[in-house]
Amino acid sequence: MHIVKRGVWLLRARISYWVARQLFHWPWFVRQPRGWEWLEGQFSRMANLGDLNAMGFYGHILLFRGKGLAARDEGLRLVRLAAERGDAKAAYQMGVTSLAGTLRSAPDAVAAVHWWEMALAGGHPLAAFKLAQLYRQGGPGLAPDPERAARYAAGPE
Repeated sequence: MHIVKRGVWLLRARISYWVARQLFHWPWFVRQPRGWEWLEGQFSRMANLGDLNAMGFYGHILLFRGKGLAARDEGLRLVRLAAERGDAKAAYQMGVTSLAGTLRSAPDAVAAVHWWEMALAGGHPLAAFKLAQLYRQGGPGLAPDPERAARYAAGPE
């Protein structure tokens, strides 16, 4: 009986998440405080259940629109988890964040390379461009490397 209840609960969570993703595109709903609160609840629940798409999506929302440092930290945590699990968009964003630095960490070009290489492997369209640009200019902790810059600028092999 417990397994059936959990299955029904998970199904309801997935349906609610799907509905929330649809309503997210309705500006009048998003502007309503109670509507936004409900949406966030659905996004948060699916992210906490370990859904890869929800972690990346909700992480981006918190990272860019979250109110307060704690929300942005949670957004960064979710984006990092999604990137580690193979989300190319999240890996790209981790590269951007690594290169820019945060209030808690200094800019790190080596980490940016790591994340952008993951994004490139996942098919992100801007990752090769950013890698070529970074290797052309160099960055914090990373010397310029014209050969690598040219390789990434040439595109996928």
